[in-house]
Amino acid sequence: MDAELQKPDTAIELLRASIARCRICRDAPLRGDADRLPHEPRPIAVISAKARILIAGQAPGLRVHESGLPFNDASGDRLRKWLNVDRPTFYDANRFAIAPMGFCFPGYDKRGCDLPPRRECAPRWRKEVMEAMPQIELVLAIGQYAQSWHLGDRRKKNMTETVQSWRNYLQTNNGPAILPLPHPSWRNTSWLRKNPWFEQDVLPVLQEHVERLTR
Repeated sequence: MDAELQKPDTAIELLRASIARCRICRDAPLRGDADRLPHEPRPIAVISAKARILIAGQAPGLRVHESGLPFNDASGDRLRKWLNVDRPTFYDANRFAIAPMGFCFPGYDKRGCDLPPRRECAPRWRKEVMEAMPQIELVLAIGQYAQSWHLGDRRKKNMTETVQSWRNYLQTNNGPAILPLPHPSWRNTSWLRKNPWFEQDVLPVLQEHVERLTR
């Protein structure tokens, strides 16, 4: 059936199924066999035909990889607190779409830290995912990888300066508004302490937008 004749929900279901079958980081790694994903991929994304907010994170961690539920960890607890929503609201696909820059857990580096999102994922899927959800009004760009993709050359030289410029990205006449956020990982606890303006200035605006767009 031609794409023009498909119902929107059918197109969304087909996209979800295609993402779930994706094995590109295992079967066709950009850097060759030495960079092949060492474990079975488990793409995790919530693609929605109705949600008006897209949470664009980095990549699933191990706990999320094991459970199959995005942000099902301490980072998710902090993120839900930032959004001022409970778990049922957060996992309501009619309210939030969740599409990280890398759909699969990328593994750990030698220090035991999560590796960056796989390089194969965003070039293959990002444009298609965004085009499938034209109803999105607000993108929460969490961390430098999402900010780099969604803001392009409007991104500042580092994450702190990008988040400090949040007002500039909420004003848009072309496409969804973008709100850059730090990653809610425990690793950023010291950053939050050093930058109290984030909780004082950004979170009230974030929560106002979330409340309006998830009614």
